[in-house]
Amino acid sequence: MLPVTATPHSLPEAVLRPVRAHHAFESCVEQLATAIRLGVYPRGTTLPAERDLAERLQVSRATLREAMVALRQAGLVETTRGRGGGTVVTQRPRTPSARAAARIKAAKRDEWLDTLDFRRIVEPGAAALAADRPLTEEQRDQLVQAHQEVTAARRPAEHRQADSRFHLTLASLTGSPRTVEAVTSVQAVLHEMLLAIPVLEANIGHSDAQHDRLVTAVLAGRATQARKVMEEHCDDTAALLRGLVG
Repeated sequence: MLPVTATPHSLPEAVLRPVRAHHAFESCVEQLATAIRLGVYPRGTTLPAERDLAERLQVSRATLREAMVALRQAGLVETTRGRGGGTVVTQRPRTPSARAAARIKAAKRDEWLDTLDFRRIVEPGAAALAADRPLTEEQRDQLVQAHQEVTAARRPAEHRQADSRFHLTLASLTGSPRTVEAVTSVQAVLHEMLLAIPVLEANIGHSDAQHDRLVTAVLAGRATQARKVMEEHCDDTAALLRGLVG
């Protein structure tokens, strides 16, 4: 297992957003579980303090505690009390399985295919917007670090989470909460899809090369190039998934 690295401070803040009052408990569980699955909070890291999470999600601490109970029952986190205690992510990243594709229902396939179309609209636009923004040195470093974590990941499950963090980090650089929300939604479904196909080393190498070109374009402020590279990246991933998932 790779050593746990610090997640860019702005990424959890960008991904977690105020929940809807009428569905506070369910929304808390959904957002926190998604953040854990996508590696925003990798296995072995400690979640922010209860007070900070409740403030970020704009829910009562009682509601947050109920959500934490659900996460513990689902095996996603463990909580220890007292000095030095906290809530630690315990879920192991899942490894893709070729057999999983055979168990997918038709309705699920339709949802997945729709997500691929939606992704083709959202993520290239996010890449272009990020490239068009004046980035701080901290933001530039966050993007480079997120890219390095993808290329350094050796196990398929860790690579999948690092890949999600890279895309979410890129979205966070847009400064647009709606864009981050859309990319988070897309990445959550994409993560589910990739678990249904075998790991292909050639595809990982190709994807990493596209990420490298994407980082170069964003850091250079070339919005048109960033959009084009992301479009190619989305198209290649979609072609692979359509072929293997059906």
